[in-house]
Amino acid sequence: MGLFVRSVKKISVLFGYVAAALIALSVLVVCHMVFVRYALNQNTIWQTDFVTYSLVAATFLGSPFVLTTRGHVAVDVLPLYSGPRLRWWLALFAAAVTLFFCVTMTVLTFQFWQESWDNKWVSDTMWRARLWIPYSALPIGLGLLTLQCLADLIGLVSGREPPFGITKAHR
Repeated sequence: MGLFVRSVKKISVLFGYVAAALIALSVLVVCHMVFVRYALNQNTIWQTDFVTYSLVAATFLGSPFVLTTRGHVAVDVLPLYSGPRLRWWLALFAAAVTLFFCVTMTVLTFQFWQESWDNKWVSDTMWRARLWIPYSALPIGLGLLTLQCLADLIGLVSGREPPFGITKAHR
């Protein structure tokens, strides 16, 4: 199990870098779009779509990294003031609900992606982007988030990780 948890964490970190690169690339494309539109007085065709799809992809692909680093917003008043046993059960409940949500969303977004693939959907803009490409970020990102949730659950159940990341020093 340790190998699985370490591998998932490495993949989550890798996709955190991918998400950061997509955001950086989006910034460059916006700069290009501004230059083309205002300096050269030309139309932009693909830039707006690219930036929109890239930022959405960065959100989904970067979500496992955020979970790994506990960078998400957490309301932990109840766990902070709970005893260790109740805190563990709360963490187990939260992890189970989160895992169920992630699995459900992974399945649904995969079905959505598959529909775009099967029906050869393209964007309604002049660019006519094949939508299966940007839509693939949804099931991939949520699938990786599911794996990260499972790795966190394994860490909790095995005792390798404290519930909610709260150690005795926090009390």
